[in-house]
Amino acid sequence: MLETKKVGIVMGSDSDFPVVRKAAEALKEFGIPFEMRVLSAHRSPKEVAEFAQNARANGFGVIIAAAGMAAHLAGAVAGNTTLPVIAIPVKAKALEGVDALLSSVMMPPGVPVATVGIDAAANAGYLAAEILSVSDAEIADKLLAFKKKQNEKNLAADAKMQETAKEI
Repeated sequence: MLETKKVGIVMGSDSDFPVVRKAAEALKEFGIPFEMRVLSAHRSPKEVAEFAQNARANGFGVIIAAAGMAAHLAGAVAGNTTLPVIAIPVKAKALEGVDALLSSVMMPPGVPVATVGIDAAANAGYLAAEILSVSDAEIADKLLAFKKKQNEKNLAADAKMQETAKEI
């Protein structure tokens, strides 16, 4: 049996942690190991490059990168690895996260970065799980059970709403 690949979670600042935590929680839900780092594309570019260049050899299968204020952490990581990179644009005061979103999605050809919505860290965790599930049947089974549970919850809410509508 293959060992589950880890997910690297990097954030440009520890102030991003309250958002990024939701990615870690999603990964934990599926039993996926992860490591979290604070590495800035602008303040510690050498360390970002080293982390990304060595990620595959260090057992990572996906890297999640979170940054705000048009910081280009995900792009800096993607430029230094062949692993999938998922960006979490983090909302900041000045432009409400739109700057971070645009810096994540507007990548040059050959340097792809998958990008979730602004502050949508849980989706970054779920996407990382789906990427790893391509080669890990155990994660795939857990995702299937998760989606089944989501469906059941939604159908229960639908049945309740239909009853509520009858009372109007």
